[in-house]
Amino acid sequence: ELSDLLPDPESLEEQVTERTRDLVRANELLQQEIIERRKVEEALIHSNEALQQFAYIASHDLQEPLRMIAGYVGLLERRYRNKLDQNANEFIDFVVDGAKRMQRMINDLLLFSRVDTKAKNFEKIDVLLIIKQVITNLQPRIEEKDALVTSDVLPEVYGDSSQIAQVFQNLLSNGIKFHGECPPEVHISSQENEKEWIFSVKDNGIGIEKEFRNKIFIMFR
Repeated sequence: ELSDLLPDPESLEEQVTERTRDLVRANELLQQEIIERRKVEEALIHSNEALQQFAYIASHDLQEPLRMIAGYVGLLERRYRNKLDQNANEFIDFVVDGAKRMQRMINDLLLFSRVDTKAKNFEKIDVLLIIKQVITNLQPRIEEKDALVTSDVLPEVYGDSSQIAQVFQNLLSNGIKFHGECPPEVHISSQENEKEWIFSVKDNGIGIEKEFRNKIFIMFR
């Protein structure tokens, strides 16, 4: 009979009820997961803000005592070099080198803390003009190393001109610094895809060993 082929109404209702309960439980779990994720995101935002503030204060407050140390060590170096034994000269060199490295680390930390806190609103900028300014900034090093810096025709993009200039200056500086036997050559190019511009900086230097390539974007490495 036809009634035998149709599902039992009570059974069908139970299935619908059970399915509804499953959907309600799944929705409750999803809502709870969303709430927990928002809490994590808010905590991460507060943590990053605190870290940036700490980095700025620490690096700023460390500048002055380190500047004093570097100044007095420099005075020792000028006044007493070659007037003491060879060990003393080496000790002075170690302290001078350590003070310079610490100064660079603090400056890097200060720059990092300003990436978000001191960022400017994005504006349309001519990247080629930025490259010309960066080359002007690096001119003494370029002349010292007899370096050649070239570029393709570069586009206008939207961004923070100061931070873009800092990125290119770091890349060009590294390309000039880590050269082989030949004078350094650095070339800047760009390529547009559907959503963005991709910039490339290529040099003829010593390169990066394969085992270190996964570390080059680690902070301060």
